[in-house]
Amino acid sequence: MSQYNPDALCSACTRVHAHDRNTLTVPARVWRDPAVRQALAAWDFGRASQLIRQRGSLRQEDLSQLTGLSQAFLSMLESGSRRLTNIDKIVEFLAGLGVPAELVPLPLPRPVTNPSLPSDLAAEDLDPVLPWTAARMVTALGAAVGGSAMDRRRFLGVSGVALTAFVHQWGTAEVEPLVRAADGSQLTNDLLDSLQQTTDSLRVMDASTGSGTLAELGDAHLAFLKRLVQHASYGEAAGRRLASIIADTATQTGWFTFDSGNHDGTQAYLLAALRAAKASGDIRLGAGALSYMAIHGYSTGSPRSAVIAASAAREKIRNLDAPALEAMLLTRQARGHAKLGEQDEAVAALDRAAELCARGRSEKDPAWLYWINTGEIHGQSGSCYLDLGEPDKAVVSFTQARKALNPADQRTRGLFLTRAASAHLREGDVDAGCATAHEALDLAEQLQSARLNDHIQSMLAELQPVNHTAYARDLQERAAAVMGTRSRT
Repeated sequence: MSQYNPDALCSACTRVHAHDRNTLTVPARVWRDPAVRQALAAWDFGRASQLIRQRGSLRQEDLSQLTGLSQAFLSMLESGSRRLTNIDKIVEFLAGLGVPAELVPLPLPRPVTNPSLPSDLAAEDLDPVLPWTAARMVTALGAAVGGSAMDRRRFLGVSGVALTAFVHQWGTAEVEPLVRAADGSQLTNDLLDSLQQTTDSLRVMDASTGSGTLAELGDAHLAFLKRLVQHASYGEAAGRRLASIIADTATQTGWFTFDSGNHDGTQAYLLAALRAAKASGDIRLGAGALSYMAIHGYSTGSPRSAVIAASAAREKIRNLDAPALEAMLLTRQARGHAKLGEQDEAVAALDRAAELCARGRSEKDPAWLYWINTGEIHGQSGSCYLDLGEPDKAVVSFTQARKALNPADQRTRGLFLTRAASAHLREGDVDAGCATAHEALDLAEQLQSARLNDHIQSMLAELQPVNHTAYARDLQERAAAVMGTRSRT
């Protein structure tokens, strides 16, 4: 029996009108209706649209709001005079309605020969609906680490229904044990300890100095781990542990890649991490990979994907009693809701995250999540309020975050400072905004993070209405000097 929860995904795909905040959603009961399921399975989207409206007591205007398709088009779709054939529009239609992934058979490619991958992997494909074998995990790693730009482009735009396919398979697919009895050297516990320590060291370096110099190191470490999977000898217990180190490293390298500005290359690492997490048997690692998919989503214009990824991860760990892990996922989900203008959902997620964080860590919380604390919760709350157009609340949250953040987490402090400066400026407090912006520049001089650079540019854009003031001119001049120096290093 599948553990996938269509009610949870449907709830995650709730929409809120930007103006009146009236919530629109397709009721969960609709997805259990046999006629609706049959229409979706047959890709009869006109019939599906009509049935979803009728079973959910919705109007065509409501479906238009949810999907982004015009009411006129939906009317023609339901009458049969128009068809929905463009894959991008199909994804928008299904993701906007919150259709559970397992109800729609995706037209994903079948296994094909891929000459850019090693010959022993060429027959394996990256399709999530195929069995999640150890060989396909290695293929996914190859596409991330050693594959061509074309391999990585296969992961671009993995959102909406395509993302839910990966998430669903992670939660339900069977996986074969990672075992290799061969002439290669036997994996020892000491070696595995050392490999995990390398990943842990990269994580700590990232928090203190930024990811600008770490993406290549992560790639090299991941390439070595991939060679061990292919050539070393190990039993099932060692294989699971090796898979867990791969999942952790691939997630971190995906994050390094994203933070260094290469947004297009990020998803290949994270989807490979999801496969490795499955092989490891540790659902917490899969949840970690999904949390970074959520960041990628709300940072690159796909906030609905952030909600889908974070809420699916929460559903999978809901019986684990890992309050810190769930709190972190809730902040990711809240950011997606806030980007969508879904205020009630965002605030509810933040409130629940604060409650869980206050409980403290449990023994089930992963060691790699050492950085989650009340400062992080307050900072993410401030970011949500900024997106929701409430700079006064954002200022309060960012002030609380500064008092509680881990002092060693310099990049996060820098990010929150840029957003706090924007919040002050939107409130009309130029002095406080410029003073906070200078603090952010102090940190920018020490860090290598393209993501922080982007936040600084956004912060500086807030100065446009007050560029005539001495404070603003001084800040602009200093920012130009700092950013110019960073671009030459």
